[in-house]
Amino acid sequence: MKPDFSPISSIDGPRGRDSAVVAELRDVSKSYGAGNNRVLALNHLSLKVFQGDYLAVMGASGSGKSTAMNILGCLDQPSEGEYWLDRCHTADLNDDQLADLRNRKLGFVFQQFYLLRELTALENVMLPMVYAGVSRALQRQRAEEVLVRVGLGKRLHNRPNQLSGGQQQRVAIARAIINRPVLLLADEPTGALDSTTSNEVMDLFADLNQEGMTIILVTHERDVAERARRIVHFADGRIQEASSPSSAVTRSSRVAP
Repeated sequence: MKPDFSPISSIDGPRGRDSAVVAELRDVSKSYGAGNNRVLALNHLSLKVFQGDYLAVMGASGSGKSTAMNILGCLDQPSEGEYWLDRCHTADLNDDQLADLRNRKLGFVFQQFYLLRELTALENVMLPMVYAGVSRALQRQRAEEVLVRVGLGKRLHNRPNQLSGGQQQRVAIARAIINRPVLLLADEPTGALDSTTSNEVMDLFADLNQEGMTIILVTHERDVAERARRIVHFADGRIQEASSPSSAVTRSSRVAP
């Protein structure tokens, strides 16, 4: 049976406007510097992400999308406005509480895999559970199940240098979802992969979303963004445009030639 990636704290309901709001930016602005050197990275940005959403974020360099992802990932705080994650107002938390929130509620996938070279695939995936206080036996059981889920059941004991780029990214995805996060944040996850491997990784994201995982993905590639359910375009620290993909296709195996 496939694992259920719906967060325990979510409200049951169909995807869409009746679903639980997993993450919400409320009139968020973010600035750096002061006086004539002040740079406004986000300008009164509002965004709701619903349970089961699959959102692609696009925009040129300097558009504000990376700043928005940092705030969504609890790596930065707004200068103005509010960020709510799974009904928690992040401004009320201290640094230790934010670190705990990131570990329990968020998963991160990056262009670079950030696997520890001295650890096996299994040990890399177990690592977030160490910080979450999960027992050693349960760590191993859950890590094995998730690695099987991402197609690496025969690579449990391989180290990163014994894995291809696509396999390393699958390990990184397994690590990101091991604590059943309410939100998976993926920043250019196919940027270091060839087209065939990129399609395989995007198929995996599509499957995870079908199973209940809420995903926000940043990409410069239109064909990658088209795999999401919603696309938002950033410009000048705001959402300039929001749209649905031109095709409802979510798996590369169903893309017409």
